[in-house]
Amino acid sequence: MTSQVSSPAEQADEAAPGELREQRKPAGTKDVRRLDRVIIRFAGDSGDGMQLTGDRFTSETASFGNDLSTLPNFPAEIRAPAGTLPGVSSFQLHFADHDILTPGDAPNVLVAMNPAALKANLGDVPRGAEIIVNTDEFTKRAMQKVGYATSPLEDGSLDGYSVHPVPLTTLTVEALKEFDLSRKEAERSKNMFALGLLSWMYHRPTEGTERFLAAKFAKKPEIAAANLAAFRAGWNFGETTEDFAVSYEVAPAATAFPVGTYRNISGNLALSYGLIAASRQADLPLYLGSYPITPASDILHELSRHKNFGVRTFQAEDEIAGIGAALGAAFGGSLAVTTTSGPGVALKSETIGLAVSLELPLLVIDIQRGGPSTGLPTKTEQADLLQAMYGRNGEAPVPVVAPRTPADCFDAAIEAARIALAYRTPVFLLSDGYLANGSEPWRIPETDELPDLTVQFTQGPNHTLDDGTEVFWPYKRDPETLARPWAIPGTPGLEHRIGGIEKQDGTGNISYDPANHDFMVRTRQAKIDGIDVPDVEVDDPHEARTLVLGWGSTYGPITAAVRRLRTAGESIAQAHLRHLNPFPRNLGAVLRRYDKVVIPEMNLGQLATLVRAKYLVDAHSYNQVNGMPFKAEQLATALKEAIDG
Repeated sequence: MTSQVSSPAEQADEAAPGELREQRKPAGTKDVRRLDRVIIRFAGDSGDGMQLTGDRFTSETASFGNDLSTLPNFPAEIRAPAGTLPGVSSFQLHFADHDILTPGDAPNVLVAMNPAALKANLGDVPRGAEIIVNTDEFTKRAMQKVGYATSPLEDGSLDGYSVHPVPLTTLTVEALKEFDLSRKEAERSKNMFALGLLSWMYHRPTEGTERFLAAKFAKKPEIAAANLAAFRAGWNFGETTEDFAVSYEVAPAATAFPVGTYRNISGNLALSYGLIAASRQADLPLYLGSYPITPASDILHELSRHKNFGVRTFQAEDEIAGIGAALGAAFGGSLAVTTTSGPGVALKSETIGLAVSLELPLLVIDIQRGGPSTGLPTKTEQADLLQAMYGRNGEAPVPVVAPRTPADCFDAAIEAARIALAYRTPVFLLSDGYLANGSEPWRIPETDELPDLTVQFTQGPNHTLDDGTEVFWPYKRDPETLARPWAIPGTPGLEHRIGGIEKQDGTGNISYDPANHDFMVRTRQAKIDGIDVPDVEVDDPHEARTLVLGWGSTYGPITAAVRRLRTAGESIAQAHLRHLNPFPRNLGAVLRRYDKVVIPEMNLGQLATLVRAKYLVDAHSYNQVNGMPFKAEQLATALKEAIDG
């Protein structure tokens, strides 16, 4: 799933987004076609349950054994205006019998619950694709609301597609007539009818969804039974109607994964598990000081469920209080974390600077979103890199790491904790909304695969004065890491002063001495520069002259684009950065091996700016800031132009 070099067959799968290999075989009265992969998009009002529908389809697909990648896309409003284009919510799922990397460029199947959903998503649907339309919602008023002068179901504008008109609302209400529900209450289950229909079309398991509905509505058995009835009615409709003469099979991705136990996981959930694992490996309590903010809130929600692992969560009154409490917990000996997004980082910047001065371990988790200011709360962006690098007063260097896939958020969290604990420093972890809400299969690691993060707290004096007196110096450094000792408050004889004013080297006393300040600034920088990070790996099987360099969530689209180009006979190299401060020590040598370096980013060129400044390499930016991840075909085209240019 995350391998850098794929087989020719896998490369071909990524190279042909609109052409699905299929084999037909009879199954009773209906054909069953074997496909290697499918991209489905559910779309409707933000109140139609599209995220729940997509999530349930994804869960069953994961349990079936397919490789998968998802892209939830929803408005920032809790309940956006019904029937309007800004109110459309969608969920895209790409699943396959082989290794895949992205949610897919274009859906093969669009489920449109109303005219707004159709109009908002039709531009992404290739000709020949299937469109399942809820005809009950195509009223004159609903169509006028989104600018349809005539019905697209009747005016020929959809002639190039395989359209399945289905009165989803009517069929759902009819299926639930035996229940004591109002029509409005019954209509709410139409997403379950659609889920049942798609589950039949693609031979998805149903047991997990049935258990989910029973558990979700355990306190409302009538609602649980109604949703289950709607789900089964959708399945039965697919089985019996003549409009769906074909169903499809996508075999499990048996050879795509190493042997192990897998589960479907989102980026925020993987990150939460990574933090818990890091605290256990360090034998430290985990403390989260946080203020809810999209798209980071799920981490607070998840960690609050795990008190049994020694996790303590504090929902503060604001961003400043959240990080202040976390830094206090770090002083007290916890693995301390604060979670936020870009606007919250701005508010936390003074306390991050304090953590730099105090030299205490603190994880600052930034789930990036579109900005500036409030920006696009539910859309993705990579535009906080320079803020993480430099967004504090004074010289306040902070390490920066970034995960590349939803599942990789687990490993990135552990790596961020390793650096913070070993070097006594705050560490930025830069995820983003695409990774946070997207999901993919994750192999659950064995505990003996996890690194040992055990911390040795200082227990007694560590310095001898000229007169032979043994004392504790809070800023006496480890000669290898330059980390200062970590002393738990209350340990006899280890009392020491903390605060934001400059410290004297060694003693930690307040110092205004110019030479000492210069020394401390340079020492803190040297500590960050000296962090041990792995060399960047380069995927270059053909000695290419062009290198594409990425970071964070661009990994999937970049790798898919590289596969397409290589399948077409092009030679291109790829490297991807996890560590953005400090950079891997071999990065400069790698960059100088290539005639051209292209850096795709979901910003206006922030990594490219850093690379050009540090290595004097003429790196070329390819940028996008529309709130959506790159598409593989889009990147393949841009990289081909770079190769030929």
